[in-house]
Amino acid sequence: MGKRKSSSKPQGPKKVHLQPQHPPRSPRSDISDPLPTTFTCLFCNHEKAVAVKMDKKAGVGQLDCKVCGQKFQCGINYLSAPVDVYSEWVDAADAVAKDDAGGAGRGGLSRPGGRSSGAGRGGDDEDDDRRYTGDGIVDDEDDY
Repeated sequence: MGKRKSSSKPQGPKKVHLQPQHPPRSPRSDISDPLPTTFTCLFCNHEKAVAVKMDKKAGVGQLDCKVCGQKFQCGINYLSAPVDVYSEWVDAADAVAKDDAGGAGRGGLSRPGGRSSGAGRGGDDEDDDRRYTGDGIVDDEDDY
């Protein structure tokens, strides 16, 4: 039997790395700033007046303006952030403004289904004044 080898081995020369070394990162640069939870109101234009509350268990995001009292609610999921609720509010406000601008020329209220208020109430199907009879439209009731 031979003698056991010593656990400490002599260190050889260090290897030279040919890749350039990057400056050390500060520990704070890896962490991004948190997303805001207060925003500017679309209606009264006050900064930091809109607060967003999120109930992820119920799946509801609520938005309230402290100045003008504007409120908004939308559905959220587990990935949603307060900025998502705010962006849905912006989109909804734009959609309402677009509908108001488009509906002003018609002179009446529009319904989401695209029908007038009298259509779909079981009225007479033979009323020709409510039908569209444009070019290329063939009536299905005609015999061929």
